[in-house]
Amino acid sequence: MATEDRPRAEGPRPALRELVARRRAELGLSYAKLEERAGVDEYGEKRVKSSWLHRLETGEKVIPPDYSALVGIAVGLDISLPVVQAAAGEQFFGIATVEGESGQARALMARAGRMTPEQVDALARFLDVVAPQE
Repeated sequence: MATEDRPRAEGPRPALRELVARRRAELGLSYAKLEERAGVDEYGEKRVKSSWLHRLETGEKVIPPDYSALVGIAVGLDISLPVVQAAAGEQFFGIATVEGESGQARALMARAGRMTPEQVDALARFLDVVAPQE
């Protein structure tokens, strides 16, 4: 079969797992304490359960977190929601987020979202001239 000859793509990095493990260790939090700090959603349900956090960190299969869980993780770990969303997007959906230290990359992406396909192509050609990829 032709697909057997193709090199397999490396799976998404366990970005959320690494983020949660690192930050939880920095704060000295147990899984139960992080669950408590994550709070409850509008229905009074825990946003994140300690058992899910344990499975995430140990590399077991977990259901991707919903928005409420991402909010809880951000609150519980005292980090920004966009950082948590980017890590989850990378781990569960293979979405690579481009960041610029000054936020310029995000501003450019917002502008690109308002461009026509022809304008995006012209911009890409321009960038290839002034800042070629390595």
